[in-house]
Amino acid sequence: MERITLNNLNTRTAAARAASALRAGGIVLYPTDTLYGLGADAISNTAVAKIFEAKGRNERKPIHAIVADLAMARQYGEVPEIVDALVRKLPPGKITFIVKKRPKYDSGILRGTTFGFRIPDNAFCIEMIRALGGPITATSANRAGEMPATDVDGILVQLQSEHIDVAIDNGELPVNAPSTVLDLSAETPRILREAAVTALQIGEYVPLV
Repeated sequence: MERITLNNLNTRTAAARAASALRAGGIVLYPTDTLYGLGADAISNTAVAKIFEAKGRNERKPIHAIVADLAMARQYGEVPEIVDALVRKLPPGKITFIVKKRPKYDSGILRGTTFGFRIPDNAFCIEMIRALGGPITATSANRAGEMPATDVDGILVQLQSEHIDVAIDNGELPVNAPSTVLDLSAETPRILREAAVTALQIGEYVPLV
């Protein structure tokens, strides 16, 4: 496992190295604006399978992705226009959107009928996504059913290092609320998880059940 300590001077080079590992089908442990995540090429069956194995996660439980912007999200999902307003008006990076996937995609996290994504409020994440050129899995870096640690050493106690190709170490991350999950894949929007953004805030723009 390669470990890179992130600082203000190496964001781009660290993102490029992470993207190289992802392109080769590897797993990257990376910091986000909420907690550390396990990243893989979200469109790769093999890479996504490695994520499920590393976490000991039930493969029927969906995994979402991070994208660089709404233009990238719209390549893979049918993103309604109301999402533009929510991204502009509400705190950045705090909502995961579930939308219908585009029919031409049927691999990785898109083997089902939906595409879950968020745009992280984190410069390293955006650099890494752009360097890869596509969505990256965004699932917490912990074994299924266990609390995620807030630093790389703690994570490696839970996850065996042979599962991880590159670890991007940004020190101990502050404890932040996870993103709110908003399902827009059906006729009526609904909140699957209320967290960083409240139903009241979203309800100003979207009628909820």
